Amino acid sequence: MKTMKYEEAVKKLEDIVHKMENDELDIDQISDHLKTAQQLIKLCKDRLTKTDEEIKKILEENK
Repeated sequence: MKTMKYEEAVKKLEDIVHKMENDELDIDQISDHLKTAQQLIKLCKDRLTKTDEEIKKILEENK
């Protein structure tokens, strides 16, 4: 999952939410999908934080 692109992770999260909203998952699947969603959220958050830090660094260098 670490090599997954941000957009791909967001799409997978959207798919999980869609399935949950439409009652497409049974109780066993919900648990597995929630674990996956948790990992995807962490991946997205980490990517956003890293990108934010890189942007701040670039802006600081150009002052």
